[in-house]
This record gives sequence, C-alpha cells and structure tokens, in this order.
Amino acid sequence: MTQARHVAVGSLTLGNDLPFILIAGPCAMESRAHALEMSHALTEMASELGIGLIYKSSFDKANRTSLSAGRGVGLKDALPIFAEVRETYGCPVLTDVHAAEQCAPAGEAVDVLQIPAFLCRQTDLVVAAAKTGKAVNVKKGQFLAPWDMKNVAAKVLDSGNPNAMVCERGASFGYNTLVSDMRSLAIMAEDTGCPVVFDATHSVQQPGGRGGSTGGQREFVPVLARAAISVGVAAVFMETHQDPDSAPSDGPNMVPLHQMKDLIATLMAFDAIAKANPVALT
Repeated sequence: MTQARHVAVGSLTLGNDLPFILIAGPCAMESRAHALEMSHALTEMASELGIGLIYKSSFDKANRTSLSAGRGVGLKDALPIFAEVRETYGCPVLTDVHAAEQCAPAGEAVDVLQIPAFLCRQTDLVVAAAKTGKAVNVKKGQFLAPWDMKNVAAKVLDSGNPNAMVCERGASFGYNTLVSDMRSLAIMAEDTGCPVVFDATHSVQQPGGRGGSTGGQREFVPVLARAAISVGVAAVFMETHQDPDSAPSDGPNMVPLHQMKDLIATLMAFDAIAKANPVALT
C-alpha cells in the first residue's frame, strides 16, 4: 500500500482518514453577484454544520455538448471574483483548468486547480497545474480504470507537488449513462495514497442525454453520496444552485440549494461511522 497523504488547502486538511470536506458551488460562474450569493449561503451553512468547505465554480465550461451552450464568464473576469470570494468569506476556492497556460494565472486566485475528467491524461496540463504548487484535484476519466489513476497522480507528485487528490465521477456505461463503482474509491486510495474525492453530482450525469445538452438524475445524488461516504473519502464534490432548472450548465444533476443542509448533515453522520470503522483492502 502507498503511504497515505494529507493535503492542506487553506486552513483545511484533507485525508481519507479525516472528517470529509465539502466541495460545493454552482457548476459555472454566472456573475459576481451570483458567486457572492452562493458562496455566502454555502459558507453560512458550513459554519452552522461545522464542516470544512471549499467553494467551487468553473470560469469556463469547455466541454459542452453543443456549440451553442453557454460556457461561463471566462478566466479574465472570473479571477477577481474568485479572489473576492476567498477574501470575503474566508473559504478556499476550486476551479477547473483546461489548458496549461491557464494554470499559473488561475493559481493566483484559487487554492485548488481541478483537472477535468476528459483531460486527466493530458500531461502538459497536469504538470503545469502541479508546477503552481497549488493542490491539484484530478478527476478520473470516464474511460479509465481506477488502478490507472496511480500514473496520473504520479505526474503531479513527480513534478514536485505533494498536494495531489484523485476524484471519482463515474465511468461510461453504454450510451448517455455513467455508473459509479464504489470499489474505485478504495482502489485509488490504496494505489495512490492520495485523498480521494467523490463527485456525487457528475456521477448522475447523462452525457448528451438531452440531445443538445447533458441530462441528469439529481434524485440519485443522495444515494451515491451515502454509498461513497460509507466507504470513506476525504471529500465530497457536489454542485448546487438555488434554481438548478434555470442554471446554464448541469442543472439536471445539481442539488437544489435548499436541500443541501439536510443532505450534508446526513452525510456527516455516515462519515463519523465510516471513519470510526475504516475499510482496508487485504
């Protein structure tokens, strides 16, 4: 077994043996006002529950089903908003990067750089993210086996950055469907030693399921999140929005904001049991 690692993100510490951290926010950044509204609501909720929060939003949704789909505010406009969220509410911030040249400027304003699943094998991108020294959350490609992630994690670690995290977000299963294999959580933890993140909302996506856009089954987010927490993970990634059906991206799989508090409280109860009774591969 690879030695287990902890990763520091701001004042938070992520580890598979520690209470889970919540990574949450709207899929795409819509505006400064919306980002501040959502980060304020989430930080208040996290404070009330006593859980660590990393605020998440994407400045650009580069992987869209159709050319007409909205993509976000863009890197230049997003960076000062990310910095303002971090300064105003004191929470670390995470965003996706899609090209190597985005990593250094994004790293100036956020605490975690996330590698999208379809780009997890892009060496130049992964290494550029690692070279910033920021924590790097690499999503496992829908086409990868969990044991293949040790090579992806090694690209971060061997670039001199010990702050690597690996993320499960479902594997392609036929057409327009994903399935989450809970064995992958234990395998990735064992093989990489890195904190494991479970992406509960993208795991219920139906890629291209609406013809011109991606569908989803948000009713199954609590089902998969409970299962992942019961295995034991370092963090749960969960996109949320006050009105998902009107969101410009990933609305069908985002959790309505008003449902988040009760769901996270339930997951915290499951997490306490899981961490008191850890699962180990033998």
